[in-house]
Amino acid sequence: MQPLIEVEQLEVILHKKSILKHVDMAVSSGQIYGLIGPSGAGKTTLVKAIVGMEKATSGRVTVLGTLMPSLKIVPRIGYMAQSDALYTELTAKENLDFFASLYHLKGAEKKTRIVYAAELVNLTADLNKKVAAFSGGMKRRLSLAISVLQNPDVLILDEPTVGIDPELRKSIWEELAELKKQGKCILVTTHVMDEAEKCDQLAMVRNGRIIAQGTPAELAAHTETNRLEDAFLAFGRTES
Repeated sequence: MQPLIEVEQLEVILHKKSILKHVDMAVSSGQIYGLIGPSGAGKTTLVKAIVGMEKATSGRVTVLGTLMPSLKIVPRIGYMAQSDALYTELTAKENLDFFASLYHLKGAEKKTRIVYAAELVNLTADLNKKVAAFSGGMKRRLSLAISVLQNPDVLILDEPTVGIDPELRKSIWEELAELKKQGKCILVTTHVMDEAEKCDQLAMVRNGRIIAQGTPAELAAHTETNRLEDAFLAFGRTES
């Protein structure tokens, strides 16, 4: 089966600085693939290149068999950025309604998807509140709801649970597991080790390179402690 996301020898240079260096990775349907690494490692740039928001200096990115960037693929990708892109003077429901319209959702389907997305992130009771009054965590939850609105084939989430309480974080990961069962292709960036352990495949990112790839168990097995955190440190020392 052909992967839904393919990255081949990707390099990105911004302002004469090399951000990504010879990155190769592939994500299939029915899989949660995690990118783990410290801030500044290149995870967000890699995600933007996959979505089509950052142009490759060399190499290539294909999503759903299409070379990126490509506007025709955008409706089939659910994307949650690290920074919330919300209309703060509108209510949460108005934001969801606006983005649903952008995805050409109409009538009963639009209502059903808005209800589903709001329930997923536990915002149903707050739908009529203006986003300006939301906490940072509530804004993250609304951004996540928007990313799943159109029932995308590919879901790309950049640090989706930052600022979200542990109970809701658990329910979100349970829903991601359900979406995986439906055959969704899910790419998640995180710097939280317990979230990384929930992924089917992991890529450890440091200094713009993928320093190791494999299942969490495979990567953890490279250490005497069998801990993922120690594996990341060990691979980092090898890379240095």
